[in-house]
Amino acid sequence: MKKKIPTTFTPPPNLTRDKKGLIIVNTGNGKGKTTAGFGVILRAWGRDMKTLVVQFIKNEKSMYGEQLAVLKLGIELITSGRGFTWTSKDLSEDEDLAQKGWNISKEKILSGDYDVILLDEITYPINYGWIDINDVLDTLKKKPEMLHVILTGRDADKRIQDCADLVSEMKEHKHPYSDQGIIAQKGIEF
Repeated sequence: MKKKIPTTFTPPPNLTRDKKGLIIVNTGNGKGKTTAGFGVILRAWGRDMKTLVVQFIKNEKSMYGEQLAVLKLGIELITSGRGFTWTSKDLSEDEDLAQKGWNISKEKILSGDYDVILLDEITYPINYGWIDINDVLDTLKKKPEMLHVILTGRDADKRIQDCADLVSEMKEHKHPYSDQGIIAQKGIEF
């Protein structure tokens, strides 16, 4: 059966031509949260916007594909993690790194020097209590008017979602690992 092609478009009644920096949240249990965030960073970089990526779980030694790409493009990248927290033997060090990463992020957000900032996997240290959610919310409220901030990670707190302009939930329907036993592949998952 053919799908009917819409012939009209009705804009929302509150449509405005005003622009503002958006708070974007990519959350959910499906794949693509980081990828979507990096997609916006790439698009912004292509428009000569000043961009920054802060990764809260991954470390600089892991060199995932997205890290290699932004470094090749000259996009500023800060890592503040040691890798997968479930393999960590000293969570206090992970907590310290997350807090240092947040302190740097907060300074960069409030600096007025950037157009787009990606806080990749920030929901994890927030949910673990390593970063004070009230500090994050307060910082987002004080951000420069035209700064876009993207927050990614599973289980984004409702308060983070409520302050966002856009929330996308990635939902897993099928997964090559859990459904077929296929391991993560370079260039696709990392």
